[in-house]
Amino acid sequence: MLCQKQIDNFFDTSYGNKEIFFIKLRVQGLHKNPVKTASAKSDETIFLKYQVYRKEQLYMGKKVLKADTVVKNYWRNNEQFADIFNAVLFNGNKVIKPEELEDMDTEESLVLEHKEYIQSIVAARDNVKIRKKSTTYDAEFVILGLEGQECIHYAMPLRVMGYDCSTYKKQYDDNAAKRKKEKGLTEDEYLSGMKKTDKFIPVITIVIYYGEKPWDGAVSLHGMLNIPKAMETFVNDYKIHLVEAGKNNLVLHNVNNQDLFNLLEILLSRSGRTDGKKEKAIDYTRKHKVDKAVIMTVAGTMNGKIDYNELIGEGEKGMVSVFQETWNEGEAKGIIEMGHDFGLSEEDILARLQKKLNVSLQKAQEYLYAYRKQNA
Repeated sequence: MLCQKQIDNFFDTSYGNKEIFFIKLRVQGLHKNPVKTASAKSDETIFLKYQVYRKEQLYMGKKVLKADTVVKNYWRNNEQFADIFNAVLFNGNKVIKPEELEDMDTEESLVLEHKEYIQSIVAARDNVKIRKKSTTYDAEFVILGLEGQECIHYAMPLRVMGYDCSTYKKQYDDNAAKRKKEKGLTEDEYLSGMKKTDKFIPVITIVIYYGEKPWDGAVSLHGMLNIPKAMETFVNDYKIHLVEAGKNNLVLHNVNNQDLFNLLEILLSRSGRTDGKKEKAIDYTRKHKVDKAVIMTVAGTMNGKIDYNELIGEGEKGMVSVFQETWNEGEAKGIIEMGHDFGLSEEDILARLQKKLNVSLQKAQEYLYAYRKQNA
């Protein structure tokens, strides 16, 4: 009896040829002659399903980065992280320096003092760094959080407020636990869990929206509330720092960030044909010799899956294939969802995928399979 690894090897060495694959299986007695026992259509179905399965297995074995991981990895770079915060908060003025930033999981310097409550913060955020600026007598700390958003979230102000509030609450709990063990506290200090002189680290959160549709959600807590006019002044507000990747006036200095947002502006443009935007983006990457990390991040924000080894190995060819596949996956999702909304059969949806994307039946089935798995 052959093991799964041997069957996988048969498939891989068939180089996409259905007949060779089944011949290899028949030699081992695992598949009877399709001419006598099965129709060509059933063989085709078996082969296509196995192709999808094997593609997944190969992805798992390679260094494949999921879309959200690619984007998070990009913003781990201190130069790029500082640049986007300076662009959003200070109109491009270089207030935050890359050398002042440390990852929240660092094992160095004064960050260790705040390590206990920092660890839980990291798990809940997309990207978070701590800015440490030395002063004459001490050091200033600020927690900087960066959230990526693919879809419009109509409760985003509340969500960001929750992120920030949980960060402050964790700092308070950590501080209170220490104060409860101290002696010599006043009654008010003991009940408060903090001294009058205790101060917490401020937190600033930026949200980058990578979606195609214009953001029509609230950008402050007030935008989510139905407030009587006479009461509006007295209801506390909470504003968010939102950036629309496809349409912004950011003053960026980092070349990678400039390329990233220029490409996103091209690809997320609501005017022009898909093919035209794609070709324009590819032309931009060639002309400006865009860094591969930027290309991967662009594809990641477009919700594509990227084979890092293939991208690195194929140069411009890999670059083109990344944009092609990323766009096709996004278009396929829209076609499938529309098909479901109109009650189309699976055959009709596959036919529309083939026609609209100019792909084979096999590729259309892969898109449909991937969509079902993602939405299961």
